[in-house]
Amino acid sequence: MHSHWGSPKRPPAGDSVGGMNKGFETLAIHAGQEADPLTGAVVPPIYATSTYKQDGVGGLRSGYEYSRSANPTRTALEECLAALEGGVRGLAFASGLAAEDTLLRAVCRPGDHVLIPDDAYGGTYRLFARVLERWGLAYTPVPLGDVDAVRAAMRPETKVVWVETPTNPLLGIADMAALAQVARDGGARLVVDNTFASPYLQQPLAFGADVVVHSTTKYMGGHSDVVGGALIAADSGLAEELVYHQNAMGAVAGPFDAWLTLRGIKTLGVRMDRHCDNAERVVELLEAHPNVASVLYPGLSGHPGHEVAAKQMRRFGGMVSFRVAGGEEAAVEVCNRAQLFTLGESLGGVESLIEHPGRMTHASAAGSPLEVPGDLVRLSVGIESVEDLLADLSQALAL
Repeated sequence: MHSHWGSPKRPPAGDSVGGMNKGFETLAIHAGQEADPLTGAVVPPIYATSTYKQDGVGGLRSGYEYSRSANPTRTALEECLAALEGGVRGLAFASGLAAEDTLLRAVCRPGDHVLIPDDAYGGTYRLFARVLERWGLAYTPVPLGDVDAVRAAMRPETKVVWVETPTNPLLGIADMAALAQVARDGGARLVVDNTFASPYLQQPLAFGADVVVHSTTKYMGGHSDVVGGALIAADSGLAEELVYHQNAMGAVAGPFDAWLTLRGIKTLGVRMDRHCDNAERVVELLEAHPNVASVLYPGLSGHPGHEVAAKQMRRFGGMVSFRVAGGEEAAVEVCNRAQLFTLGESLGGVESLIEHPGRMTHASAAGSPLEVPGDLVRLSVGIESVEDLLADLSQALAL
């Protein structure tokens, strides 16, 4: 079925449920989600409470005292996240950027330095350039696909190498194991934003990352109905520092958001299979279309990061970017002409989305070293009937 793209690899075995190692899909449904001991409910309840009755001063029931610090619904999500990424601790936040901000303030100090992708997500760039730089955190954009360039950009004060792989929106690939070694050699931590791939397609901690970041709004939630973020730590010492800052800074996921995200995660494996199936067909159409100048997808043998991606990823994901032959105005017109592909920001939901990064998600990077090409269109390929998606793209591209 997938002969053009190679045989899909099975995702790695994960953590344990019930004392036994289980596969990814089993963990997604069961990790952190034991049946309720009181009622037998198989779905974790939404604990819509801010505080908890104590059995005497300092006598906490099951460790809960105030829902900024911990909430049972959020705990279920955090345990599931840790199991899926193979980490020691997961933390759930109100948004992906809240997770990023908490992490950076936990591991960096004013005067420190961070390396970031030279085509990073626009919101991440804005956080560095408009918020944390004023706080005293310096950053340098660097092409992450060039390990020597990353090594050359390291400074004595570099504390974090920040990685997206694939990157947003140019679908660049970084060699996580190689960059983990560069970070270790320089006394820095490797942080990997795994939003585009999801833990179903790759697990950065297995390649040496110290922390994984997610916008759980995207593939983890999967239904465009919840905003959230996550951190998953590889070691307990760092996890304790992150837990402290999560509580001190307070941008936690609410119980209903945590519950929605956990519900979405249950079907992550089957959804990602369909996202990948559909994306591969979309890429084939785009590659053959005369109005498409180039296609950016790590599954293509001509992609500069293809070999690395094939080693790191189970499959190549549901995100596809392409450059339109007629330039920026033609790219905008393609976005406007699409009908089944919804014109909108975000990604990773069951519905297909189309956007113009230069004027939408990455507008904050305009005029910077991270500015994206004006002729670029980004697709989040959903799980609709693929023939309908292909027909919509064909009419949108008939300029």
